Amino acid sequence: MTVMIIATAAGMDVAVSAGIKSLVMPGKVIEGHAKYEDECGRCHKPFSKESQSSMCLDCHERVDEDVRKKQGSHGLGKARDADCNYCHTEHKGRDADIIQMSIETLDHSGTDYVLKGAHIVSDCTSCHVLGKKYREAPQSCVNCHEKNDAHKGRLGEKCADCHDERSWVSQEFDHDTTEFKLLEKHAEVECNSCHVNQQYRDIPKDCQVCHGVNDVHAGRYGSKCNECHSEAGWKRTRFDHDRDTDYRLDGKHKGVKCDVCHAGKLHDKKPGRECVSCHRGDDEHSGRYGRKCQSCHNPQGWDKTKFDHAVKTDYPLLGKHKEVRCAACHRGEVYTEKLALGCFSCHGQSDVHRGQEGEQCEQCHDEDGWGERVRFEHDMTSFPLIGLHAVTPCEECHLNAEFKTAASECNVCHQSDDVHELRLGKRCELCHNPNSWSLWEFDHNVQTDYSLDGAHEGIDCLSCHDRNASQGIKMSTTCVDCHRADDVHDSQFGRYCDRCHITQSFDVVEIR
Repeated sequence: MTVMIIATAAGMDVAVSAGIKSLVMPGKVIEGHAKYEDECGRCHKPFSKESQSSMCLDCHERVDEDVRKKQGSHGLGKARDADCNYCHTEHKGRDADIIQMSIETLDHSGTDYVLKGAHIVSDCTSCHVLGKKYREAPQSCVNCHEKNDAHKGRLGEKCADCHDERSWVSQEFDHDTTEFKLLEKHAEVECNSCHVNQQYRDIPKDCQVCHGVNDVHAGRYGSKCNECHSEAGWKRTRFDHDRDTDYRLDGKHKGVKCDVCHAGKLHDKKPGRECVSCHRGDDEHSGRYGRKCQSCHNPQGWDKTKFDHAVKTDYPLLGKHKEVRCAACHRGEVYTEKLALGCFSCHGQSDVHRGQEGEQCEQCHDEDGWGERVRFEHDMTSFPLIGLHAVTPCEECHLNAEFKTAASECNVCHQSDDVHELRLGKRCELCHNPNSWSLWEFDHNVQTDYSLDGAHEGIDCLSCHDRNASQGIKMSTTCVDCHRADDVHDSQFGRYCDRCHITQSFDVVEIR
């Protein structure tokens, strides 16, 4: 009996409990919760409102995940920290709308997918299919725009890498994120110039593939265009011949086009480094000066010579020799030809002295010129210049450069000055000196074998020297030759007057 009472009492307690809950329940739950309507403990804990939201999330795992991961409309914004019943009230009846979401007023920025650009004005049903949860709307571009894909799937499904929500033609693809950065002029090139027929994969990166038609070298320099050129343009090369090779380009070599030296394939054969390898046609010496052009010339130009004749030879070039062309002296092979160093070896044919002065031209002349600073000492010759001769121009006596043909006899130059008209002969120097004709000294007693004394002492020279003596003076010393007209004896006493007479006078007789 006791057992039955207890059992009956227990049954009554359950029924009473259910009845009490139904009595306090504010209304029917929505259709989705109907099967749990009698299980209040699924959503409520007695006397604990704070636990209600956590119990909601225990059932709605997707929402719980969104809250924890801070995603979706429940994990973002105000909904994340609010109690569930703040938005979703229950017990409003089977048909009650406890979601209370208005598409027209929904702030899409509070979701995982912010609407931008053309998406703002797009119809909601374009993405949210009727009958499916909003969270099930696809977020990948290709899910909605696959039919608009002009690339036909060749670029994959990451449309946002190149496009944005404004328009398909609005492209923001950063090519630098690929293995081929677009630099300089490449940045200006249309995409389809390289990506023909929308081909975006396995595009060759070698310059030659795209620019083979622009190769002015016709393939002779290989396909590694980037060794010399950059994206800045074909004309702007980055190849530094001085830095990247062991052959510096100096002077006029800097302006020479590559093809002038590199006429063949660049990597097959290097051009010779000797000047003559390229400039054989410019060799005005016809090979006579050997192959070491750099010994004399430099890259500034053929006319810019640097050969120092004084340092590299034992014959310094001075004066006018500096202006003489090499070929004037070096007419043969420069390394085998032995040139004489004497002036006469080069200037013998132009010797105006016709060999009279010998071959030691340097005794009188130097390299400044034949007529410049002649170092000739006339006093060292057989005819020293004294008196008026010292100031007489050379050409007065030397009518040409054959100086030794000039006569040294006074009469040759001064015949017109001879007041004696050759009656005293040609040896003017016996009486006169170069200081003046009027300054003369002749001692007849000393310089001849006929002394002048007595009446002879003051007699005029021409009294005795009365005939031409150009062949030399030949005078008789006998008295009668001069005094025949004074002979009162009419030659009876012979020709030797001095036996009786003296030079004082014929009147004084001294027979000896």
